[in-house]
Amino acid sequence: MATKSGTGPRSSTGRAVRIIKKYPNRRLYDTQTSGYITLADVRQMVIENSPFQVRDAKTNEELTRQILLQIILEEEAAGMPMFSNDMLAQMIRFYAGAMQGVVGGLFEQNVRAFMDFQKKMADQGASFGPGDTNNYGPEFWQQFVQMQAPAMQGAMGNYLEQSTKMFIDMQKKMQESTKQFFPGFGFPGFEKK
Repeated sequence: MATKSGTGPRSSTGRAVRIIKKYPNRRLYDTQTSGYITLADVRQMVIENSPFQVRDAKTNEELTRQILLQIILEEEAAGMPMFSNDMLAQMIRFYAGAMQGVVGGLFEQNVRAFMDFQKKMADQGASFGPGDTNNYGPEFWQQFVQMQAPAMQGAMGNYLEQSTKMFIDMQKKMQESTKQFFPGFGFPGFEKK
């Protein structure tokens, strides 16, 4: 996050970053509104794409990541979880393995590709006219999907192609790492250097 002289931290888009201070009693203090807030308030800032940082009130250590993980934990505990038990267990295994950095990068790239796909669909929906697309009924969305099927197939195809490429790249990196540890071991389809 860049800062402009005398104005405090700025996000990559140039917007002022709200500073939230976390106190030892686990309370969160919003320096912009000069009041205490809850995790639900921080969650709303995330949803609204408002730039913020959470800092320890005593040490000034950045705690944003910890607070975001805490929000994810609460979201997973309430309602319908996004991750299955198997997926969470596998994520823990990745932390214990040598491929942690590769998997983290792959996961992040995949989420970005999905967000790009989602934005393209939202942009196409906006072409129907002004207004909040949440106000349209199921019939509207059914017609929209039918009319946009070719475009959606193309966008989804690009998303799947990117995901496949990322997976193949990860697989190659795993093979290269294994080859370094076991130079005499042969891999089918893996060219020797």
